[in-house]
Amino acid sequence: MSSTALAAALALGAAAAQAASATDFNDAPPNVEHFSPAFEGQTRAPVITDDTPIKATAAVTGLQNPWGMAELPDGSWLVTERGGSLRMVGADGSLSDPIAGVPKVASAGQGGLLDVQIAPDFASSRRLWLSFSEPVEGGNHTAVATATLAADGRALEDLKVIFRQTPTYDGDKHFGSRIVPDGQGGIFVTLGERSDVPIRDTAQADDNTLGKIVHIDGTTGAPAPGNPGMGLPEIYAKGVRNVQAGTLDASGQLWTIEHGPEGGDELNRIEPGKNYGWPVISYGQSYGGAPLNEGISAKEGMEQPVYYWDPVIAPSGMAFYDGAMFPDWKGSILVGGMVAQALVRLTMEGGKVTGEARYPQGERVRDVAVASDGSVRLLLDSGEMRVLTRE
Repeated sequence: MSSTALAAALALGAAAAQAASATDFNDAPPNVEHFSPAFEGQTRAPVITDDTPIKATAAVTGLQNPWGMAELPDGSWLVTERGGSLRMVGADGSLSDPIAGVPKVASAGQGGLLDVQIAPDFASSRRLWLSFSEPVEGGNHTAVATATLAADGRALEDLKVIFRQTPTYDGDKHFGSRIVPDGQGGIFVTLGERSDVPIRDTAQADDNTLGKIVHIDGTTGAPAPGNPGMGLPEIYAKGVRNVQAGTLDASGQLWTIEHGPEGGDELNRIEPGKNYGWPVISYGQSYGGAPLNEGISAKEGMEQPVYYWDPVIAPSGMAFYDGAMFPDWKGSILVGGMVAQALVRLTMEGGKVTGEARYPQGERVRDVAVASDGSVRLLLDSGEMRVLTRE
């Protein structure tokens, strides 16, 4: 990173808290004026005044379209590049050559190498998961592979694809996908509905995995025990759009955040067997302003989001903050905002959002993670991994 760019990043970090408290982002008009929240606090939570002194530094630059990251026990980080490379960022800030053995990806549009997560027993097993858009005859689909990282960190070994989204579709949008280990040997995988009309409507069908959350065994890909039986045995929940953020809270509850169209980004508490409504209900509208289907935001039998944004923040990546470095952030949800070009923080109480703060980064934030030392790592579309620490 150049000295000029680093100085700008440091200044940006120092000013982030003041900018978050000085700018009332709730003043922006919604895209859809006639929708009203279903309950108090469902949108436009009070703006949090936060004077936390934040320092921003670049851990590494020069990444190409970074998408997902995972911290290893030694303090290094695996980072996916959407074009198809997996790299390691060392604790010393070094950037490895591409790691060998990564599966071939369909990297057009929003597709490519997407998320990476490590197994809870990585220190002994060196096992990890990758999600990616897999090119196949007739198009592509979201797939998940498991592999082990070689002892020298230079290659993946014993790679096996354990999940493939059905059906295959010849498109380049809405692949999802975040991988969320459940801590018991399984993984949740968030899956997009491929965006186009009419295929997006099949997010409501039970005979495919478009617009679904699936819960599978992390080794074999078999349906996880206790799934609700929504048609296909791997389906955990349905009716989601393009979920690019997912994590567990301290109790093990799954939470996701999905992209809305024009308006209607959603934070959802995902429960087994539930229908989250897309594209029948939404707090957004079609691009260009036309109503979505019947233009409704609620319907019996379909879940309401815990929180929604209109205008959108374009969410990608999330984490519950549980570190020691920012004690006032304990229990907050941290979200990457691409359109917002900010780290977004939501305070929670009793499962409801009570406040929102934004910490401008000047760039699209693609992923968010809480490091083992309590700092916050951000992946930026420009190719930087940024570290936020307390000054």
